[in-house]
Amino acid sequence: MRVIWVNGAFGAGKTTLAQHLIADDPQLLLFDAELPGFMLRDIVPLPPSGDFQDLRVWRRSVVDTAVALAQEYQRTLVVPMTVVVWPYLDEILTGLRTCGMDVAHYFITVPTDIIRRRIEAQSFWPQDPARDAQVRTWRLAQVDRCAQAAQNLPDSTITLDGTLPVEQLAARVTGAARS
Repeated sequence: MRVIWVNGAFGAGKTTLAQHLIADDPQLLLFDAELPGFMLRDIVPLPPSGDFQDLRVWRRSVVDTAVALAQEYQRTLVVPMTVVVWPYLDEILTGLRTCGMDVAHYFITVPTDIIRRRIEAQSFWPQDPARDAQVRTWRLAQVDRCAQAAQNLPDSTITLDGTLPVEQLAARVTGAARS
């Protein structure tokens, strides 16, 4: 089984790339690793940071869910998820590999000024302007942290230039998967 982990800053184009990959190959299965975090947020107290990624149980549930999905449905998973605390990412990717998963980790790089423009242009909760503004503010506050993390990527990471058209990024991912 294979996992294509698409990482990068919020607004880098992870979801767009994942959707493009799945449109090109319906055998791929999208796994939104945020969903276990949203579930946990309703069950257990969040850590002082407010970030469910700081919960070890989130990282374990991502591994367990990904492995279960891949085994049950015998399909390659595409996981568009920002994880820039490298020990957390290592914990997840090592967990997947320990369970026999072949993992490819991609990181989409985009200049911070473009990231900020993209986030400002996005609509997250059009029916709830206050929540929309809150999400936008939070995502904008993560830009520098993600940019800093991109300067020290894990060794096995494959970088993608997020200023290129999504079709080119998808071709690079699918080309790497075939080789």
